[in-house]
Amino acid sequence: MSNQWSKKQEAWSARFNEPMSELVKRYTASVFFDKRLAEFDIQGSLAHATMLAEAGVIAASDLQAIQNGMSQILSEIKAGQFTWQLDLEDVHLNIERRLTELVGDAGKRLHTGRSRNDQVATDIRLFLRHEVDRIQGLLKVLIKALITVAERNHDTVMPGFTHLQVAQPVTFGHHLLAYAEMFERDLERMHDCRKRINRLPLGAAALAGTTFPINRNRTAELLEFDAPTRNSLDSVSDRDFAIEFCSASSILMMHVSRLSEELIIWMSQRYAFIDLPDRFCTGSSIMPQKKNPDVPELARGKTGRVYGHLMGLLTLMKGQPLAYNKDNQEDKEPLFDTVDTVVDTLTIFAEMVEGIQVKADNMRAATLEGYATATDLADALVKRGMPFRDAHEAVARAVRYCDTQQCGLEALTVAQLQEALKLTELGYSDDLVNQELCAVLTLEGSLQARNHIGGTNPGQVMAAAAAARQRLGL
Repeated sequence: MSNQWSKKQEAWSARFNEPMSELVKRYTASVFFDKRLAEFDIQGSLAHATMLAEAGVIAASDLQAIQNGMSQILSEIKAGQFTWQLDLEDVHLNIERRLTELVGDAGKRLHTGRSRNDQVATDIRLFLRHEVDRIQGLLKVLIKALITVAERNHDTVMPGFTHLQVAQPVTFGHHLLAYAEMFERDLERMHDCRKRINRLPLGAAALAGTTFPINRNRTAELLEFDAPTRNSLDSVSDRDFAIEFCSASSILMMHVSRLSEELIIWMSQRYAFIDLPDRFCTGSSIMPQKKNPDVPELARGKTGRVYGHLMGLLTLMKGQPLAYNKDNQEDKEPLFDTVDTVVDTLTIFAEMVEGIQVKADNMRAATLEGYATATDLADALVKRGMPFRDAHEAVARAVRYCDTQQCGLEALTVAQLQEALKLTELGYSDDLVNQELCAVLTLEGSLQARNHIGGTNPGQVMAAAAAARQRLGL
């Protein structure tokens, strides 16, 4: 391979006496994954060219030629007719070489006042800003699905758990709105992350800025960035925004994983609280009766994948001196995969959640199994003048009594409840127990009693759903 051939192919070849080896070429090339940035690269280049023309750095005729050439290149890319060349290493040089083929010297002038360092930093921010906007939209769709199912089940009683033990009655609607709250916080994090994504590094050039009379504020305006970045060294080497996005995505996927775990448990025969539509499940190659919740299981697994990308980016950046280093080429694949995983997961989950089929009778039966209204009984005794610790002791005795009788608290008569509580042993009168006290032991009574903001009272569930719809414009 001759030096002449090398010089034709490589943008920096005049400095070298031998061509790059084929192995190194494949090892260092990024074109077959960073070509995903092509439309954003063109977008950034057009804004840069417009600014250069307005600043008098390139002629108006050059700008027109660049615009015409980029229009054709974009059409070729969208039609799948663009030829990506490994020899040209990355998306930027591939597009620049094609532009020069189409418009000649005007294409060579496009790179005036910039480097691939600030160019790629701009492209990634443009890409990620677009994807964050899409993710925010998908989060709203998922939250809306959760709210819709919650409204339908605002009074469907189910056991609330701590330590996976029946704790107190809640409604299925209230339970789903807890996840709506989680995903709304994810929405806030994405919105906040976008602020730091939306700063323009273009103009930092390789690391020190440029000698040309550029107008970075104008480029920022053309690309709808909030402002240019403030330091040229930081501009080309910063990947905090990508790490922050992967962090926010990891928290989001953790919420997905928690919901997935519950869907898997609820769908098992031991619980049988819900069923999922067949299109989100698979069967078994050997057991014909099986209906497996593969989508939630896989989402639970993909959460670890996103965590891994976050750790990969943190590790990538931890030892880098200023400014740009080739290490940063490794930021794209984990970032792209995180975006794809989050987008696909949210898209699927929104449809799956809305298709949840609730088995209300099973939920109610499970709530009756674990003395879920014991706390209500203790609270009622406190309202009749007992200190809480004494009430707690008395109700614990009643639970033990029910264990021996193999019945629930709500099944006890007034006389049986008096016997079970043994209030006289604690220095209180059995007269504290009457039919009104027994009434608090019903599941509906327990739900109705929690009538405050954030409570599981069915009316409060509907109010919370309405407030969420209003906040998010759903």
